[in-house]
Amino acid sequence: MPLLRSRNIARWFIGPFSGQERSYWRAITACFLAASTFWLLNALNKVYTTRITYPLEWRYDARRYVPVQPLPREVAVNVTGRGWKLLRRSLMLDVRPAEIQLERLPSTRFVAAQQMRPSLLAAMEGLQLNYVLTDTIFVEFDRLVTRRLPLMLSPTADGAALPFVARFEPDSISFRGPSQVIARLSSPYLVHLPQAPAGSSSGSIRVPIGGPRLVTTNVQDVRVRLQPRPLVSQVISVMPALHNFPVGQPYTIRPVMLRVEVQSFAEDTPRLDMKQVRALLDFGQLRPADSTLQPLLMPTQPPVRGARLLTPLVRVSLSTHRARH
Repeated sequence: MPLLRSRNIARWFIGPFSGQERSYWRAITACFLAASTFWLLNALNKVYTTRITYPLEWRYDARRYVPVQPLPREVAVNVTGRGWKLLRRSLMLDVRPAEIQLERLPSTRFVAAQQMRPSLLAAMEGLQLNYVLTDTIFVEFDRLVTRRLPLMLSPTADGAALPFVARFEPDSISFRGPSQVIARLSSPYLVHLPQAPAGSSSGSIRVPIGGPRLVTTNVQDVRVRLQPRPLVSQVISVMPALHNFPVGQPYTIRPVMLRVEVQSFAEDTPRLDMKQVRALLDFGQLRPADSTLQPLLMPTQPPVRGARLLTPLVRVSLSTHRARH
């Protein structure tokens, strides 16, 4: 029953319009458009009081100061005006921003609503400013300075020296930005390679210059030429570890200590841990003809860049008398 009643109501409403010609529908559409246009024009001519956001334009000495935090582009206000003016503001059609002049930088930390009011009144054409909804706008500025820094390749993640020397073109970069940020930049400025290439004296690569936020540089990238670095060598004595030697049988080995040449870069020499240089004597590899063993050098890790045994053979002498218990 409710469904049947709904159908009857729909037929009663649509019935007068069914079976009409196209000219009839064109006339109905024209009437609706004319009524809508009249209603819209009438509504836009009325006066309204409402909340809007009005654009701001900040005036300061950009050659000497820089905002540390982004400046707001709009401020919330309560205004009264005709619908035409409010519509133009919503569509941003020929709207003049309110110019806020900032003095006594960088000590100025905020702009109060009363300070913004004269600028808003001067910029609003056809709108009446009732009051500023935003009570205070906080700002932060710093002095704009320039500092020139030499360049250096960034070290590895563990602080070990790189296996090549870098030559930069140009060899120094000018950084411009807030004084507090510029003062914290390291000297020399560290340049990070996109990947660790093999050292080359004939080729070069382009490396982009990064930087903190709000800091600009006089160049976007630099050319880096990589050259292999010489190694520093030193000779140390290592006590070998013994493996598979007979238990309970006296023996002697000569020499007792093995001489090993260790290579590293000059910067890494003070931080070398010689305990990681280890050698092994395996009795299972003994040569019966001359009772000698060839020492084995265990793999090393950076900052050791190379190691080689200077003691090629160790002589092992076994006693014919077993140790007494």
